Amino acid sequence: MERLKNKTAIITGGSGGIGKATAKIFTQEGAKVLLVDVDKDSLIKAKEEIGSSNIDYVVADVTNSKDVANYAKVAKDYLGNVDIFFNNAGVEGQVKPITEYPEEEFQKVIDVNVKGVWLGLKHIIPLMNGAKGGSIIITSSVAGLMGTANVSPYVASKHATIGIMKSVALECAPKKIRVNTINPSPVDNRMMRSLEDGFAPGKADEAKKSFEQAIPLGRYAESEEIGDLALFLASDESKFITGTVMTIDGGMTA
Repeated sequence: MERLKNKTAIITGGSGGIGKATAKIFTQEGAKVLLVDVDKDSLIKAKEEIGSSNIDYVVADVTNSKDVANYAKVAKDYLGNVDIFFNNAGVEGQVKPITEYPEEEFQKVIDVNVKGVWLGLKHIIPLMNGAKGGSIIITSSVAGLMGTANVSPYVASKHATIGIMKSVALECAPKKIRVNTINPSPVDNRMMRSLEDGFAPGKADEAKKSFEQAIPLGRYAESEEIGDLALFLASDESKFITGTVMTIDGGMTA
């Protein structure tokens, strides 16, 4: 099937686990994709692993307005009109109680996870103003729906992305641009390795077991499963869905 035939897509955090898996799915379904990330070597590797002629990349820091304006320009030149914007870049931050949390680390998490999302929307929405509208997908988390001790900046940032999504969904509805968040439980990728080590230094396996016990289906999500949900939201199959929080959490928030 080519559920995204003749569609164009931008994916931030494009060389990470979810971004790369989604890019592969999107290209297999017919889309032309531009990956955005801060590390060139990782982007080159991601492009090689995906192995599609319908993919390119641009290096950008999503917290830097000039970089974001530049990736928007590259997207316009490479893609023309943008049909899909997977606003996915994010960082986890440190695992520490709020009384010990470094202010500079708090700022980094907020800058990437909130400002980066906001800047992306500011610069990419004007490229989606064609008559056929488009789809914006923002990666939030179950941490945007509930609290978790010792990662307050991350939790705050993921709550914030939902607020941004809801506001922008209302702004964009007249333009036929749909805006939704994806809210995963722990996903089996680099970010969770970092968090496992943060929650239980030297005992990451125990931390993973603890997280898995909180998920009724008993396991982490796979990056490809998040990509499958992104595909649904990117496709015309979801053309009447906007302003929605889409949990993909194995029952974690049930």
